[in-house]
Formats: sequence, C-alpha cells, structure tokens
Amino acid sequence: MILVKTQAGQKALKERQGVLSQRQRTAFILFDGRRTLTQVLAATATIGITQRDVQFMVDEGLLEHADTAPRVVTPQACTEGDEGGASPVGERYQAAYLIATELTAGLGLRGLPLNLAVEAATGVESLAALAPRIRDAVGEAKYERLERVLFP
Repeated sequence: MILVKTQAGQKALKERQGVLSQRQRTAFILFDGRRTLTQVLAATATIGITQRDVQFMVDEGLLEHADTAPRVVTPQACTEGDEGGASPVGERYQAAYLIATELTAGLGLRGLPLNLAVEAATGVESLAALAPRIRDAVGEAKYERLERVLFP
C-alpha cells in the first residue's frame, strides 16, 4: 500500500503544527507516493514507528491512499500566471520537487533537515537555492537528474 500526503498534511508539515510528534514527522516525510507502507515502517522501525502511528496520520487526514488521492496541482507548484501547473514553469517545479524529495528522503534521518527544506520549497527558485546542499549531500552522480530539470 502506498500512502501520500494530503493538502492538510503538507500544510501541517510546513507550518509545523503540533499534530505530529517528532518521530511521527520523521515517518510522515517518507510518505512520498513511491515508498510502500512496509518500506516506511521498516525505515522507521528503529525510532519506534508502528502501524498505529500511520493509522493516526490517516485518521487525522494527513495521509491518504495514493490510488484515491486527487490529481491536483498544489498552489505552491504554480507561479503567477501559471494556472493549474500546466505551464513549463509549473511542470518544471513539479518534476524538480519530486526528484529533490526522492533524493533527500533517501538520505534517511541524516537528511531530514534538507528534506524539510525541500518540502517547504515554494517554487523553482527556492529549489534552485537548495540545489548546492542537495548536491553535497547525495553526490554528483545522483544530483545530475535534478540538475537537468532545475537548470535546463
């Protein structure tokens, strides 16, 4: 089963609302629409995340099943005059955001601060500002995919 963050979940993460404990926040970040529930639970077992924690996040409306999630563009993915994310800038942001999230989430707990910074990014410019930190953290080879999208 694959879970994804809801709009409410993204807002709670960005605004650091007190719904989630620190260890739940750590697990929450890993729900990126690519990892399965089993993978996230395995990755966070050492900090004590259980199925109950995940169910809490679902019950609070922070996570939902990927197959039922609406396919909408978040407002942060749009820039002025970029309705619906269909413009090249909106598409570039979405692609870069997905790659940056994947790269930083793959760093595990040591990459948590950088992953949070990526989650808070509001456009191509803010992702580009994080690019040097991402490159330093993941290495040149992995970073290359992100560089191609951010700096075409």
